Amino acid sequence: MATNLSADLNADYVVVGAGSAGCVVASRLAETGASVVLLEAGGPDRHPMIHIPAGMRSLLRHPRLNWNYHSEPEPGTANRPLHWPRGKVLGGSSSINGMLYVRGNAADYDGWAQLGCRGWTYDEVLPFFMQSESYTGGDDRVRGRSGPLKVEDYRTVLPLTHNFVEAAQQAGFPFNPDLNGAAQDGVGYSQMTRRGRLRGSTARTYLAEARHRPNLRVVTDAMATGLLTEGKRCTGVAFRQGEAARTVKANREVIVSGGTINSPHLLHVSGIGPAEHLKSIGVPVVHDLAGVGRNLIDHYVVRVVHRVRDRISINQLARGFRLAREVVRFAVTGRGALTFGVTTAQVFTMSREGLASPDLQLLFTPASYDPTRMLSILDKEPGMTAVVCPVRPSSRGTIMAASPDPLAPPAIRPNYLSASDDIRVLAAGLRHVRRIFAAPALAEVSVAELRPGPDIESDASVEAYARREGTTLYHPVGTCKMGVDPMAVVDPRLRVHGMAGLRVVDASVMPTLTTGNTNVPTIMIAEKAAQMIREDWAA
Repeated sequence: MATNLSADLNADYVVVGAGSAGCVVASRLAETGASVVLLEAGGPDRHPMIHIPAGMRSLLRHPRLNWNYHSEPEPGTANRPLHWPRGKVLGGSSSINGMLYVRGNAADYDGWAQLGCRGWTYDEVLPFFMQSESYTGGDDRVRGRSGPLKVEDYRTVLPLTHNFVEAAQQAGFPFNPDLNGAAQDGVGYSQMTRRGRLRGSTARTYLAEARHRPNLRVVTDAMATGLLTEGKRCTGVAFRQGEAARTVKANREVIVSGGTINSPHLLHVSGIGPAEHLKSIGVPVVHDLAGVGRNLIDHYVVRVVHRVRDRISINQLARGFRLAREVVRFAVTGRGALTFGVTTAQVFTMSREGLASPDLQLLFTPASYDPTRMLSILDKEPGMTAVVCPVRPSSRGTIMAASPDPLAPPAIRPNYLSASDDIRVLAAGLRHVRRIFAAPALAEVSVAELRPGPDIESDASVEAYARREGTTLYHPVGTCKMGVDPMAVVDPRLRVHGMAGLRVVDASVMPTLTTGNTNVPTIMIAEKAAQMIREDWAA
């Protein structure tokens, strides 16, 4: 499937980035019989830790499979640069993420439509969620049964997770049997993107199903260095493969699917973006487009950590004889701790009365981690963690090219907690979590709250804790936002405003963040984009 080049290429469609979106759109376009070239800066997804679900912790800082970006030090994070992992491999971030399947809330997509994104209401995007997935549970009216993306419930659930779900109900949150069903509110068990016992990345689902098509060519280790343009039309892509400079020409369109960081960066170094900024870094302006790199939105979170008694957590299962036993269990039965992702149960709720849909996601994990390394290193003692995530943050940041060098990383400035309401919602979420942990089902197994600690109670102390120890949940979106306003980068059909032959298809087009994790909404966007592209060229 992966190809090295000895000559320059030509195709109907060129897709830049084989991640959550790129694998989908390339595979769907190949179904039409059109020729497709898919470029991926990383290599093949052969590393075994990609495919073992619990192996994702070892990928968060992997030097070869991860872009390992960092945000700039900012006041919102007490001048700490934050690590921003992004997948640099076939499958992109779907090859290194926590595999959580979360669609978001119907109000998210209705909100996009209200912002001028015609065709993106929940009723209009639901068919694309359904055609993408294969899931055996839930309601036939909203869940898909035969799509490429395999969705499963957790095969093994530790008693600690059951304790959390029971405690949340004791604290007043209703049980929701399907958080991706007709309603999102309440507490429920997590679902995962998996192929049996293994990870279900877009490379191992969509791309694997399309790999037999001779009209689809996948080029790995191909770093895009610029978009080729003739006036206001994009005609192809320049890229490097090893030391060789190559080009691929697009007969119809170039589809940029580099993600929220790499897509605006590629546009910038190609001369498409805010003219004043491009001139300041020495990039000749091809097309002045003010919104490229702006409207950055991300989920910024804090953790509540408890030490545990009388229960097994992942901390114990990840070492010694228990780990050896889990390895054997995984190999023989496809069950056990090695099938775990990150979050085993969730609560979607409101920070205050009167809201139309949840603005908080509380994510539970039967484990605790080194506070300085988010998910990389487990504590030695048993623990459990709940992450407080305001899902509709008001803070906005930027991702801007720092130089004309396409290989130099951009400057990432998320501007976390710059909006005061984000702090209010965090504090409300912390109070919700503490009520759950105080409920009988969890109180009986908790030794103590380790973080933030019982002394963190006032709004001021919560804000200080959030700035000191908060972190990203790895959900950046919005830097090539869809819309019709002056700061929109793409129109509702994801065509770059003012440039022919060029679309952006990935999480960067989201005008606002979805209520929850962003991998599945990104896959939906790619499904819908592929249909729109087919329609536009059939017209």
